[in-house]
Amino acid sequence: MGDDAIWTATWLTLRLATIVTLLLVVIATPLAFWLWRSRSRWKVVVGAIVALPLVLPPTVLGFYLLIALGPFGPGGALASLWGARTLAFSFEGLVLGSVVYSLPFMVQPIRTALEEIGNDPVEVAATLGASPFQTMWRVCLPLARRGYLSGAILTFAHTIGEFGVVLMIGGNIPGKTKLLSVSIYDYVERLEWDKAHWLAASMVLFAFVVIAATLAIDRRTEKRRA
Repeated sequence: MGDDAIWTATWLTLRLATIVTLLLVVIATPLAFWLWRSRSRWKVVVGAIVALPLVLPPTVLGFYLLIALGPFGPGGALASLWGARTLAFSFEGLVLGSVVYSLPFMVQPIRTALEEIGNDPVEVAATLGASPFQTMWRVCLPLARRGYLSGAILTFAHTIGEFGVVLMIGGNIPGKTKLLSVSIYDYVERLEWDKAHWLAASMVLFAFVVIAATLAIDRRTEKRRA
């Protein structure tokens, strides 16, 4: 696998991480708001489902996603709309699987930031006649921007580092589903240690930058409160 293949894998990985992060900003916002404000008996159940990817082995989650995206699952029915048999082993399937796998990394920071806001801004907005949607959009979301920033950074980084899930549902198809994490695995299998070291070291450096950025955001927020 030459330099062109590495750049292709890099482009696919960055494209996947960007799409998943943008999708999860939209999906996680109402979900985090509901988990924060709701008094439903289903709140614990929904919260547990959202957090499942944090504790499930990636291969277990990937196995069930593979079934769901396959020709006999919902993914197969969706793919039939444009003449395909399955969403498994496709970039679109990777997007859907990554959205599920990275969901808690976006929901939890936003929910935590909303909880830190407290009920006072919500109650003030309600007394001024704001609807729940207006309260969420105009009051809560601007105040929770730290949670969005942390969630976006964590989601982007987590998607880039995925391995077990993407290998299960995407396989190892060059130019289509072969991401950076899969490329490292491929290099090790081929005993091409230099290329494996180069890619692995790059991802270690990227992970360090992500962690440092997240800690810097938290520290800046604590200084503002002080």
